[in-house]
Amino acid sequence: MAATLEAESTLTDRYQTTVPETVRRALRLGKRDKIHYTIRPSGEVVLTRAEVSEGDDPVLERFLTFLARDMASHPERLQAVDAGLAERLQSLVGGVEVDLDAVLSADDE
Repeated sequence: MAATLEAESTLTDRYQTTVPETVRRALRLGKRDKIHYTIRPSGEVVLTRAEVSEGDDPVLERFLTFLARDMASHPERLQAVDAGLAERLQSLVGGVEVDLDAVLSADDE
């Protein structure tokens, strides 16, 4: 039988903690991975690596997280879209119908 490993971490004033290295290795966790918590009636909490659902795009999610963090850190970089740019964009895509639920295919031309 495999040995039971134990680890501890401390909560910060903001209720945050660092996941100990032994736990990260055991769960194969990397940066930005999600952790799933199961709370049992006894009060025991089980941590597992959250499974990525089929519809999730890890690259897109990381990019959007990067953008959100950058906007929060540097709000001075944000600019309103001026009317001229909005009109130019509308002229390029106006009247184009897009079915966001359609399956993409390499065969479509």
